[in-house]
Amino acid sequence: MSLRPRLTLLATALVAAVAALLLWLGWLLVGAAVAGTPALPGTVEVGGVLVPADTARAAVAASARREVLRAGLIAFPLVVLAGAVSAWVLVGRALEPLHRVVDTASRLSARSLDERVALASARGEVAELAAAFDAMLDRLQAAFDAQSRFVANAGHELRTPLAVLRTEIDVTLQDPDADPAELRRMAEVVRDAGRRCDELVTGLLLLARTEATGPLAAADRCPVDLSAVLDTELDAVSAGVAARGLTVRTDPRPAPTSGDDVLLRRLVANLLENAVRHNCDGGWIEAGCHVEATTVVLRVASSGPELVADRVGELFEPFRRGPVARTAHTRGSGLGLSIVRAVAAAHGGTVTGTAVDGGGLAVRVELPAVRMPVDAPALP
Repeated sequence: MSLRPRLTLLATALVAAVAALLLWLGWLLVGAAVAGTPALPGTVEVGGVLVPADTARAAVAASARREVLRAGLIAFPLVVLAGAVSAWVLVGRALEPLHRVVDTASRLSARSLDERVALASARGEVAELAAAFDAMLDRLQAAFDAQSRFVANAGHELRTPLAVLRTEIDVTLQDPDADPAELRRMAEVVRDAGRRCDELVTGLLLLARTEATGPLAAADRCPVDLSAVLDTELDAVSAGVAARGLTVRTDPRPAPTSGDDVLLRRLVANLLENAVRHNCDGGWIEAGCHVEATTVVLRVASSGPELVADRVGELFEPFRRGPVARTAHTRGSGLGLSIVRAVAAAHGGTVTGTAVDGGGLAVRVELPAVRMPVDAPALP
């Protein structure tokens, strides 16, 4: 049985119980009212017959009760029927917004997530339900759109190195005069394409794991000093810095926070690798961290190509590389900054990017600060 008939039956049963109670109280009070009249002395004449006054009063009380009972038995089913009809109509009107929510949900599909309930006339809890349902649809549509773009971009990125692999192998196999130098060149191309596939798959898995887990639980957190992490990761990119002749300026002040050590290292490493990869020869990099009130701030800025200020936010979307999206000749997976954003969100932090005057990008990561234990071991 659906909700409308169940609520109607419940309301009808309640009306019937109240009507029966009122009928019984009326029957009881009428008899008590008559019986409570002052007693007359002696006898009274009723229909030409003399009867004791007490007997006459009892007869009048019984007659009044019968009249109340007769009228009540006629009115009772009418009241119950009227209550049932009223309950059916009122419950139907009350549940109409819910039916609209159900109808909207039943029509939804991957291609119609833009539909909304939009109950502007609803009030109370039903309005809250409709608003919450519309808000859920907004989040679902945003997530589905992002997933669609992500899958399309990932498919495009994977096809490119795979096509290079297939082309190089086919061309080499069709050349009967291929010498060792040609085979070595083909092997280097295959190696680079395989490395790119490996970077892409690794980045996709890390991004999916970070976004799927949501905020880190307290049990998964440990003390981490971003200054030590920054020093370690700067050493890791020193070869690339030297190869491109970059000038590095650092200011790694103590910046204690808590979280997953591996993910935070990946966050810092991605920022530095991005600063090296998308820099210009002879450019510069600035990296530092410090504490502001209850917030740990990590900032990595670098020179590079000119960026449009109002499109810097797009760099944190998957497969965006510098001012150009998904170019086949750009090294890297295009997931670095999107992983940074996902890791920061998992730690309850935020990431903002700004274009540097003259070319380049500055990224600011803010994470909750914590008090480091006195005996906390220093990170290598």
